[in-house]
This record gives sequence, structure tokens and C-alpha cells, in this order.
Amino acid sequence: MILHIDMDAFYASIEQRDNPELRGKPVAVGGSSQRGVVAAASYEARKYGVHSAMPSAIAKRRCPDLMFVRARFDVYRSISYEIREIFLEHTPLVEPLSLDEAYLDISGVVASISAGEEVARKIRADIYAATKLRASAGISFNKFLAKMASDINKPNGQYAIVSSDSDQFLRELPVQMFHGIGSATAEKMKKLGIEYGSDLLDWQEDRLVEIFGKAGHHYYHIVRGEDSRSVNPNRIRKSVGVERTYTTNLQTESDFSEAMEGLIEKLFERVKRHGRSGKTITLKLRYSDFETLTRSKTHHQFLDKVAVRHYATLLLNEARQSQRTVRLLGLTISNLEGDGYGRQLKIEL
Repeated sequence: MILHIDMDAFYASIEQRDNPELRGKPVAVGGSSQRGVVAAASYEARKYGVHSAMPSAIAKRRCPDLMFVRARFDVYRSISYEIREIFLEHTPLVEPLSLDEAYLDISGVVASISAGEEVARKIRADIYAATKLRASAGISFNKFLAKMASDINKPNGQYAIVSSDSDQFLRELPVQMFHGIGSATAEKMKKLGIEYGSDLLDWQEDRLVEIFGKAGHHYYHIVRGEDSRSVNPNRIRKSVGVERTYTTNLQTESDFSEAMEGLIEKLFERVKRHGRSGKTITLKLRYSDFETLTRSKTHHQFLDKVAVRHYATLLLNEARQSQRTVRLLGLTISNLEGDGYGRQLKIEL
């Protein structure tokens, strides 16, 4: 018995809760400048097509009355921890996915879907009583279906998918509604005549892998409601990263040198905070026309700041096209180990 609890417009709802002037108004959390990006949008803003990761300039065109507020991640983290304590009152098997969502395994607490629905209602009520924030929930027999179910009656609702109904539910679902199938993949599927789960069921696994790569295995199993993943309360962070959108496009060598040094310093602040270094460095680069590239380098030892600076510069030189200006840079360290910090790779330059 798995629950997926997802807070409704978490960041924006906190801002509306704390500032009565924002209630009932279209709100975006993020920078309002020409180069800003929406981190989260209230449901009032979503009606206009505003969504997270959208450039603020586009969001403002879609919704001229949009009200921007700066993110307060320290507040969001504090409330997230408070909500997590509520989860732990019901089961020790809690797997946080982010600040605003988590999986809960309540198999040891209840024996039926109806009892699971009661637990979900109680958790949502407890969250509201403690924080005055709304949550939605999905209840099912595996993580994938619970995640799918939590979207059905958003906001402030819940839905259960029982075993006997799951096949029909998945057959009738448009492919773009499947968790794990993005808009680009959905368009590619539609060109192949795959518009609903029933269409996807007709495809053999090897054929899906041939067309979609390793993701084809995932598509084959999810349309059949197959997901053997357990709820992992000790889920380990897989990466530490930082990125920045610049007010003025990067163009000169000094622009890139200064930007890269700032990113590396910020990245290692986070590496030290998490106490975990890694062996893979990934560079993300977004040009002024929004074309985005990523480049990665993996080493057999853990990377320190000197090594990251060396490889990040190599990756930047490899990815960068000299005549084009850059609006965003990002660096991520992955392939992490718990005891890596303090015995990273030392390279001589």
C-alpha cells in the first residue's frame, strides 16, 4: 500500500499564506527581470499557462497581472521538515522526493485500499492543521500508480487506483499523462500512432527500445502498471549542482572565467554542506536562443575543486561556440559517495 503525497503549488501557496495580498491572485515565485525564471506558479497563474522553468518575460506576457515574489528556500525547507514529521507519525517508511512530495509505504499500517484512503485523508488534514497548506494524495499498490493517482484530483484531492481497475485506467490514459513521458516523447509517440495506453500496449519491448533507447523498457512496464521499486527511507542524494541565469549574456573570455569561478565556489559550498563528493562533473550551457547543451566527464577518483575547475573548463571549451552568447551555465557533481569528501582526486596542472 503506497501513498504519494504532493503539496499543491507548494512555494506559491506558502507565499499566498504569508501575504494576504497575494491570495486569489496569480503568483509566480522567481525573478521578475527580463532574464528571470519562474520557480513555481500558483493555480491562479497556471490558468494562463504559466508554469515552472518558464522565462519570466514569457510568463508576464501570458498573464499581465502576474505578481512575482522572491523565493525563500529557507522557509520552504523548514515547512517541508515539519510536513515530514507528520508523515513519520504514520509510518517510518517515508521517501522524500523533493521539498514538496514523498512516497509513504503504509503496508504495515493498513490492509485495504479504503483504509489507505483514510490514512491519506488524515495526513492531508494534519498537514493543513499544522501549516494551513493543502496537499493531494494518490493511493495504489506501487509507486508509479500512486504517483499517477495523486495528479487526478489536484488540487486538494486524492484518488485511489485499485488492482482490478488499473488495467482499464492505463489503457484509457493519454500517453502525455504518463509520469515519465515528456511532451517531446509524447509527440514522437503520436507520430507512431501511440496516443493512448491501449496503443502503447500493442508495442513489443524490443521495438520500443529500438526507437526510444533504454527508456523503452520503462514505457513497456509502466503501461502494464509494473513497478517493483520499494519505498526507500534512506534514499541517497545522487548529485549536487548549481546553475545561474545571467542578467547579461556571457560573451568574452573574462565573462566566462568570472562566471565559472562563481559557479565552482557555490558548488563546493554545497558539496561541503552535504559532505559528499563525486566522480562525475557535468556542465550545462544554454545559449541566448535557449538551445541547451550538456557535457560530462567521469574520473575514477573523487574530484576536488582544482580538478573540477580543470575539467569544467575543458567541457566549456568543448561545448562553447565562440560566436554565440550564453544566458545560463550550470555545474553538477554526481556519482557521489558518502565518504568522498577529503579524499578527492588531486591533479597537477
